[in-house]
Amino acid sequence: MNARTDDWDIPAIVSGLQTLRVRSLENRQRESQPPRLPSRKVLSDIVEGLASALFPNRLGSGDLLPESVDYFVGHTLDTHLRQLQAAIRRELRFQAEQAGQEPEDCDTRAHALTRCFAHTLPRVRALLETDLEAAWRGDPAAGSVDEVLVCYPGIMAMICHRLAHELHRLGVPLIGRIIAEIAHSATGIDIHPGASIGGSFFIDHGTGVVIGETTVIGERVRLYQAVTLGAKRFPVDADGTLQKGHARHPIVEDDVVIYAGATILGRITIGKGTVIGGNVWLTRSVPPYSQISQAQVRNEEGSS
Repeated sequence: MNARTDDWDIPAIVSGLQTLRVRSLENRQRESQPPRLPSRKVLSDIVEGLASALFPNRLGSGDLLPESVDYFVGHTLDTHLRQLQAAIRRELRFQAEQAGQEPEDCDTRAHALTRCFAHTLPRVRALLETDLEAAWRGDPAAGSVDEVLVCYPGIMAMICHRLAHELHRLGVPLIGRIIAEIAHSATGIDIHPGASIGGSFFIDHGTGVVIGETTVIGERVRLYQAVTLGAKRFPVDADGTLQKGHARHPIVEDDVVIYAGATILGRITIGKGTVIGGNVWLTRSVPPYSQISQAQVRNEEGSS
């Protein structure tokens, strides 16, 4: 039996949704036109295209001849950087509207920002090479570097993060955040684009990993699934509004290993070479080369 449009009472639903849209716009003191935000779908296509330009032989079309690789990379970059420039233009206009200002020189600024971002891509590729090598060396189940690149969720999350972090750093944080959430949805790994992560970073398995905005991670750090690098508390103003921009997430120094389920909160420092055991809850700094286990933390809390 075919459903008819009047089965769903669609006119009433459309009217109700229109009422809610208008009310939402009024509550946010906006004009009648909704904001034109960067498209998540378009950004997903951009990330896929940039990834294929970074790794054309493995994430590209799959049948590239050696003499056509550079053409493929150039064409792919040109196509997706133009799309990115349009997305950046939208964010710049949105930023101006949020600040109650007239958008000025958005085209020129978007072009300049896109050009700056494009010139970070060789460095991004070099960093990702170190991440791939760390995963290959750190996981006995890895059959090859190629397998790591095309199969491991931690690598997909880091491709997105390395790109999103550069955009965040250049002053287009909304696009960076959307890219981070694309990776989050696909992998279960939640990395804020503001987080600073050094080379040779490896997330094994990955599901449930959370890395907060002001986290700083050094070189050759390894995390397992369900690790949280989060904030302990959120300072508020006198009127109860959350204060933003404060450093509130951990600093993880070089060569640290953090096992599954560990929760590390606040602006604390995990010293170089430290090993944090599974399911540890940690809210204090630890010196270099520490070995932190659940039992040790419980004993310290019991004696304090």
